[in-house]
Amino acid sequence: MDFWSRLLAHTPLSSASSRKDFAKDPARRLHRFEKEYSQLLHTWRHSSNLAHDDEAAEQIEIRLQELTSLLSDESRRPLPHPCISFAAAKQVYIPVAKIATSSYNEWIIKEAVLFFATLIESEEEAFVENDNFSGSLTNLLVRITGANSIRLSAEIEARIVELAFNITTKIRLNPEILPAWFKSHHHGPHDAKHIDDHDKFTGKTQKQDFPLFYLLMDYIHHEGKVGDFARTGLLYIIEAASSSVLLEQWIVESDLSTLMATGLGALYSQLSRKLVIDHPSNEVPPCLALSDYEHPKSNYEIVSSCSPEFLSHVDTFLSHLLFWQDVLNHCKSVEVKSTLLEHFQVIFLQQLLYPSLLESSDVDGGSSVAVLTYLRRILESVDHPDMINLILHYLLALPDVVSPAPADSGDIVSAARKRKSLDLATMMASKSEEAADPLLFNLVDLIRACLRSQNHQTVHVTLQLVSTILKRHHRYAVTTLLDTEGVLDESHHRTAGAQAQEIDYLMALAGTIGGDDTFNELYENLLRDTLGRVENHPCSTPLITPKTSTNNHQLPAVPDSLPSAPRSVRSHTLRPEDPLLNIMLDRLETFFTNPVETNLCLTEAVIDLAVCGYMHLEGWFLRSPQSYHFDEDDEEDEELPLPDPSLDPESQEYAEYVQMQQLKECRRRPKWNQSSLPRLLKVLQLLCDQVEAYREQVPRFDDLLQQRREAFQIADHAPPIPTPSRARTPSSQAPTVAGTPSIEKGMFDEARNPSRERPSGLEVFAQRILSELGTPSRSGSPRGRKETRRVASERVVPMNDATLLRTPIPNRSFSPTSVASAPAPISWDNRGDILNSQAKAFQAIDQSILARRIGIPEVKPPVEPITLSYDRKPAIVSADSAEGGEDASDDAEGEGEGGGEDALLAPSEDGETDAGTVVEEKTVSVSHVLTNVVLLQSFLFEMASVVQVRAGLFDEVRYT
Repeated sequence: MDFWSRLLAHTPLSSASSRKDFAKDPARRLHRFEKEYSQLLHTWRHSSNLAHDDEAAEQIEIRLQELTSLLSDESRRPLPHPCISFAAAKQVYIPVAKIATSSYNEWIIKEAVLFFATLIESEEEAFVENDNFSGSLTNLLVRITGANSIRLSAEIEARIVELAFNITTKIRLNPEILPAWFKSHHHGPHDAKHIDDHDKFTGKTQKQDFPLFYLLMDYIHHEGKVGDFARTGLLYIIEAASSSVLLEQWIVESDLSTLMATGLGALYSQLSRKLVIDHPSNEVPPCLALSDYEHPKSNYEIVSSCSPEFLSHVDTFLSHLLFWQDVLNHCKSVEVKSTLLEHFQVIFLQQLLYPSLLESSDVDGGSSVAVLTYLRRILESVDHPDMINLILHYLLALPDVVSPAPADSGDIVSAARKRKSLDLATMMASKSEEAADPLLFNLVDLIRACLRSQNHQTVHVTLQLVSTILKRHHRYAVTTLLDTEGVLDESHHRTAGAQAQEIDYLMALAGTIGGDDTFNELYENLLRDTLGRVENHPCSTPLITPKTSTNNHQLPAVPDSLPSAPRSVRSHTLRPEDPLLNIMLDRLETFFTNPVETNLCLTEAVIDLAVCGYMHLEGWFLRSPQSYHFDEDDEEDEELPLPDPSLDPESQEYAEYVQMQQLKECRRRPKWNQSSLPRLLKVLQLLCDQVEAYREQVPRFDDLLQQRREAFQIADHAPPIPTPSRARTPSSQAPTVAGTPSIEKGMFDEARNPSRERPSGLEVFAQRILSELGTPSRSGSPRGRKETRRVASERVVPMNDATLLRTPIPNRSFSPTSVASAPAPISWDNRGDILNSQAKAFQAIDQSILARRIGIPEVKPPVEPITLSYDRKPAIVSADSAEGGEDASDDAEGEGEGGGEDALLAPSEDGETDAGTVVEEKTVSVSHVLTNVVLLQSFLFEMASVVQVRAGLFDEVRYT
């Protein structure tokens, strides 16, 4: 029949050409639109229940698709647009919204959402300004996303939130359309009497005032595109509050701040209470792989930091925290911002974050590791000054500064915020019992306690937290975390001679560790890195910013809106008795037996203490100028010839003479006195002396140390580690790095593969190094050695025939029988086999050396010269004292060396011991010590670079 109908109507038989003609002709396009719309209404009205009428639901879905397609096609064509005009005049969107809300059909809802999105995108007929259009759309969105609606797919939810986001974009670009979507039913004081306390606390206002706002609020915690659209749309609405007093008041009285604070708290509560810091088996850093590092054990209660589920939860929490920051950045209303910050402090800080820090413990797991890690991630992610000030001001128990109360302006928004604050305080007072106060135990107390912990992971994450505070929020640490004193003048600066002497001393300490490398390139790289690190410190900006203004205007202060923010940092130095510094130095004294992760964080924290431009190094990092002493009989420091006595003291020539004399005085190098060194330099000297002791105790120490250094260099320039392949037979496996301890795999890997056939991350790392080095028979040395080539796999392989013939095979016993049956001289045919066997023998020797367990060696203290005084009268010694003289001298000597018998009561790794209890000495492998020795040498170079960079950047050296 369709064929005969088209033939009698003189219409083309091709459907494709017919559709093109309809699309080009506005009249025929409108006719088709009206026909589709009438069929839609007819199907809907003749269906008793779309939820159970599949045929009618399918027809309605098809009709909606056609209507949307016609509107979308028409919007891309030139005017006129009769279909869009018809939709506006006949209010087609009203029945479409009713059909979708009553259908309970996912596909019809999807097409209805697309239909409304097409009308909004057309930007014609002022749909977004129409009250009927906004009412129909908001009713549709509320109904299909409500509790009584069907469960929608993620795709449809994304389209719904995107549609709401498009509306907020229109509101942001044109605030005049806001009244169509926001209709405030203001509740006066008389209406507030009928609202209970709970509704006051939650700010429960009529949702029908702004349904779009609450729709976006429901999706701000979602991940992916849905959450991005919801959060950005909500930011646009908050930004629009600056142009509408009614909207600003409504946001203050709404439960926005309560929902955001409780939502953040809910995400924080989802994070694991116990945590261990771990690395994937195939991504273990080389410095850990070449040490005694072992994977920590995790279970259903203690979560690993590399767990995908844990990482997902942390990312979700941090994304919502950043949303808080974005809201404060976009919010131009002071009252809205104050309400948000108040709820952030009361609900999140006081009720969740601080109690979790207070209740953390290392007794039964890594709860301290977890909460300190979360706090560090918070401080690393947030940079809004008001949020940072709230967090650190409360946790560090800084004193509150009461700002003068502004005059009562009668502003309705301010009055609304005061009522909101009062409701919040009343609700918290009735809800909480005796809350803990940071005045009794604050973050400083927790940090110091955790640094003394026996759990090395707790020490590790605590040092990371300290570094974060020092690097990003140094002004909060000056008077709380650190014990500092102000520096008023430049007399505290070191002289030019002392500056050169300090750098030479640090470089000499690094040189005592040894090495075949030329460290010039390494030091130049450290200088560049240190320069960028110092320049990027937040305190360095006012010091290094060029004074371009002729009036020498000061730089603007940090834009904190809260009155309790600490003042800007001023010149200061660290007291030598600072508790934090001394705890870190206590850890530094056991450097070689510390875990590598602890040493990395420890050295990082020391450098972070020194990079602030306002922190003077003299007294704790370098010698104090008050301790400088000079040799009077130094020939190189002869004074300049005296000027002409007739020269006028007020003349320019005399001033130049005085200046040259001062310059020569500042270039003199002070007498190096061990007793005048700060404790940091004394500890570094002790560590270098321990390296010398290791050199005497460990065979081939220098060779093994150089090979370890080369292994790190190869690892730095090697390509990424490939994914471990399945197990191979022992004969086909490449040899592992000699002396490197095997990394224990996680408990889940062991349960899944008890045979341990899969190569570990260390094995893959070793194979990568060996592949970079090539075969043992390869000749030539990049360092010019002719006889041997040190290989990063911790072995030494002879490189020519003369050495091969002179070197016996180790661990082989010779007897007359064996000599008689000695093989024929070595031929060129079996030369490769001999090389391989000898390489294995050397590798076995190095394996045994590197696996040996050693502790901290005893280093004899330097003998101080005895100052004889000939003016003092000889003391009269009684018989009793003479008999006990020997004991007294022994006691005195014991006290000088650390307490006599108490010196044997060495404390454990992180704790103290009781009297009479001898603690077993902690031992580590030689391989572990070698890695820490390389770290120590790098740390000494880094300290020297800090001294040199600061001298040039901050003019810290005195020449006059």
